[in-house]
Amino acid sequence: MTEELERILLQLTQPDNAAIQQATAQLKQAFKDPAIIPALCAVMSGSQNPQIRQSAAVMLRLRVKKHWKKIIPNDRESLKAVVLQAFMQETEHTVQHSLSQLCAVMVKHETPDRWPALLQFLNQSTKSSNPHERQVGLLLLNKVMESNPEPFKPHYCQLLQLFSTVLQDHNNPTALYYCILTLTAITAYTGSEEMNQMRSIIPSLIVALKHLIKADQSQASEAMEVFNELMESEVSIIVPHVAEIVRFCLEVGSDTTLSDSLRVKALSCIAFLIKLKSKTVLKQKLLNPILQTIFPVLIAAPPPGEHDPEDEEDDSGDGTDNDNPKHCAAQIIDTMALHMPPEKLFQQLMPLAKTCLASENPYERKGGLMCLAVLAEGCADHIRTKLLSSMLQTVCQSLSDSNQVVRSAGLFALGQFSEHLQPEVSKYCAELMPLLLGYLSSLNQAKVGHVTKAFYALENFMENLGADIEPYLPTLMETMLSALNNTENLKIKELAVSAIGAIANAAKELLVPYFPPVIESLKGFLTTTTEEMRSLQTQSLDTLSVLARTIGKDVFSPLAAECVQLGLNLTDTIDDPDLRRCTYSLYSAVSTVSPDCLTPHLPAITTVMLLALKSNEGITAHIEEDKTFVLLDDDDDDDNEGQKDVDEFLEDEPETDIHDVAGFSVENAYIDEKEDACDALGEIAFSTGAAFQPFLESSFQQVYEMRDFPHEDVRRAAFGAMGQFCRAQHQVWKENPTEANHQALLKLLDVVLPCFVETVRTEHERQVVMGVLETMNNVIKSCKEEAFKNPHRLKEISHVIRDTVCQDGGGGDEAEDEDQQAEYDAMLQEFAGEGIPLLASSVPADNFAPFLNDLLPLLMSKAKSTCTVADRSFSVGTIGEILQSLMSVSGGQGVAGRLSNRLLPVLVAGVRDSDPEVRNNSVFGLGCLAQATGPICVSDYPMMLSVFSNMLTKESDLRVIDNLCAALCRMIMSNVDAVPLEQVVPALVARLPLKEDLEENKTVFNCLAMLYTNTPALVVQLMKPIVAASSHVLGNKNVDEETQTTLAMLIKQFAQQHSADFQKAVTSLPGEQQAKLSVAISAS
Repeated sequence: MTEELERILLQLTQPDNAAIQQATAQLKQAFKDPAIIPALCAVMSGSQNPQIRQSAAVMLRLRVKKHWKKIIPNDRESLKAVVLQAFMQETEHTVQHSLSQLCAVMVKHETPDRWPALLQFLNQSTKSSNPHERQVGLLLLNKVMESNPEPFKPHYCQLLQLFSTVLQDHNNPTALYYCILTLTAITAYTGSEEMNQMRSIIPSLIVALKHLIKADQSQASEAMEVFNELMESEVSIIVPHVAEIVRFCLEVGSDTTLSDSLRVKALSCIAFLIKLKSKTVLKQKLLNPILQTIFPVLIAAPPPGEHDPEDEEDDSGDGTDNDNPKHCAAQIIDTMALHMPPEKLFQQLMPLAKTCLASENPYERKGGLMCLAVLAEGCADHIRTKLLSSMLQTVCQSLSDSNQVVRSAGLFALGQFSEHLQPEVSKYCAELMPLLLGYLSSLNQAKVGHVTKAFYALENFMENLGADIEPYLPTLMETMLSALNNTENLKIKELAVSAIGAIANAAKELLVPYFPPVIESLKGFLTTTTEEMRSLQTQSLDTLSVLARTIGKDVFSPLAAECVQLGLNLTDTIDDPDLRRCTYSLYSAVSTVSPDCLTPHLPAITTVMLLALKSNEGITAHIEEDKTFVLLDDDDDDDNEGQKDVDEFLEDEPETDIHDVAGFSVENAYIDEKEDACDALGEIAFSTGAAFQPFLESSFQQVYEMRDFPHEDVRRAAFGAMGQFCRAQHQVWKENPTEANHQALLKLLDVVLPCFVETVRTEHERQVVMGVLETMNNVIKSCKEEAFKNPHRLKEISHVIRDTVCQDGGGGDEAEDEDQQAEYDAMLQEFAGEGIPLLASSVPADNFAPFLNDLLPLLMSKAKSTCTVADRSFSVGTIGEILQSLMSVSGGQGVAGRLSNRLLPVLVAGVRDSDPEVRNNSVFGLGCLAQATGPICVSDYPMMLSVFSNMLTKESDLRVIDNLCAALCRMIMSNVDAVPLEQVVPALVARLPLKEDLEENKTVFNCLAMLYTNTPALVVQLMKPIVAASSHVLGNKNVDEETQTTLAMLIKQFAQQHSADFQKAVTSLPGEQQAKLSVAISAS
């Protein structure tokens, strides 16, 4: 059979289809004979043709991987002997590779201890005095270890001894390479007993990498992954060596004679280290050396006659995908901003940036601007409150720089500021909009790359302006519509379509007059099918989704069905992940406006989205082999077994079980598609309610599978959708309270909530954790007590909140300056803290009290005057919300009363804070304390009233004054007899109408209605100011309907019972306000 098999395999390599088909049929036949195993062994070790030897090894690997248990014991034992024999005598590297992978699969089934000959061979070859034998032994060790790190655990100490010897073998770079890759593979599995050995290897590891760099930069670049692995799995190993690692990476990253990819690898190691251990970096005084080394990289001029990638004409303008050393240098600063306390970072960074900004060299000015741009996200609070006007001034000046490279960087910085420094940056609207519009009017269409950057800045700035965009709308829309109709350039059209989306986000219904021409253009773009229209179409779908959400139900609903059909037609005819992704967002947007339009299409829509989640398209496994084979299906039915192995052998596709493969890369478009599919499924389920029920289970299962997807954006979206499914099911049960619907909800909550708690504890990516906390909060807000039917749930969630609120951002290696932390770490704690009032409002107060006692000290510790404004505001704000929650649950008054002595001093201190937001939240908290405790706190009323009256005379912040009025009303409603109404009510009414915090109208007018019932004379005396204030509230769309009704009833009583006083009050008002009052009276 051996010769015949060799002949068939040779025929498969011929460039002749008929021959291949014939050979395939013969091979399928041969596979039915059990003698196939010995025959393949014979070919693998005896054929003269290396390609045939390799094919035989690969066929065996597939056979072993799937059907090891069916191979008879004798064949198994002989295979173990033959493969080692073949490996020892093999001279071709590609065949050695395939043989080592075959061994790796056999070890998976056999475990190392049942194959002593392999261990013996590895032991001898890796210690051989012949350098080539050492290389080959290390290759085999590497492949076997990479796929079976755990079974080798008992041998780790011995292996680490071997590694420390091999790492000294500087003249054998291939051996160094395989040794470092194997070390990388076991790092995640090492335990405390290997720690000291691992630590002692690090210095020689750095020296070995230096030698490997001299020999082979691409192997060195791959081997440097070892640092990321060490940092991620066992940071404590590298903490003693952090300074050495940083110095080595800086040396490599700044060496312009090395390849870009190696320098990028070194610089990304530094960024990763800062992300994981920012406190260690600061403590070991490495911030300054890092900045001193990366600044020259950031400001380097490109070679003469060349541009930086982002200044090339065809750049996309959003600063993505430029994997070069300069981009990495900016990324390091970005990572510092996200993970270090702003004060410490700015102190060392700003002098460097200022020097660059003042330089004569345009690339230094550009570097300074890039530096400002990447600080905006991580240090937003610090910049908004302390540096905004000076930094904006710098950026605005750069927009008129003589050099386009600098102007482009200025536009990028302005776009970043606009995105991250809200709401303060929008206050500079009057200065910035004319600059940006001027930019657009002098557009030189030849330089599309630069125009792209101008649009990026303009969009990010406009998006958040809200109604302030109104004066600029005519100019903006004229520019955009003319670009849609007149320009031949598709890129400019695409930019204009995108800008219209940004304008719509701000203008909302102000855009209605421009809606018809915009829709006509978009429809035109969406009905063509030519390839060059693709990115214009994806952009048109995006903008259509924004319009659906912003333009108003009445305007958009008539088009909803047509839009859904447009989307379905596009994805039927065009296979493009970006286009599909945008249709998901469109369906999602339409579901919020007119869910009924979506219902008939739900089967089609959910099918496409679930396929997108299942698909492994765009995911490439890194399997090093000339031919790689796809694993089709695993049903072991004997008839077609041989056939399947042959089919797999012939399929030229990568293995795609992503959870099995160590390394893989994913194309962004497919990731984005998965992320958007999760987002859309969640929102559509919530919007369409009962209509989505038939698809809920299958959607949930598929989304649940995504919870450990390698890319964090997909994980975040999957958790978000799981939360939406719970809220959707809760809604369905509320509308149709059957036992089955209730059980379905409880079952869902029992899977989802533990999954959330577990993720908050174990997930490394801060953004994912924030997303999960936010989603969990929304689920609790919607489902209330249903979320806590399981007796352990309250404790689990309280504890995970406690541990998140008191964690320290850098892994706890020092405590001396806990008051300083990265802004995003504080933000994570806020997301967790927001859950506390939600828990308080979901269960009886006495059940929550023990957990609240646990949580309060953490909150109160953040109210100290040494804490940041953000912390102080968060602390007193959360305390206020907890008290507000206690008002609505049984036993709340008693619990609030028992806490009052601890909380009162914190809130009273907050009222005297220098920051208006902290004062505002403290005033709110005191009002809620009075309301939640009822009669229990009456003895504190005199002190509280004196604090408030003192404030009323001094306070200038409008929102704080609004909240003072509301707090006084809460005190009156709780204990009307404990308040000197004659003094308090006139002072309060004099401050009406509320200017900023319109939600508090509810509190104020409920109080006045109560007073009118209790002490009508007092209210009638104040009728004139009360009626005047009412005229600003009635018909105001920012005030809820319930409040408007309460107020209209009160006014009506005035008109009926005290008509003379009422008429007098009305006639003193301007005509417009008189009209509002008469409308309200006749309506109620």
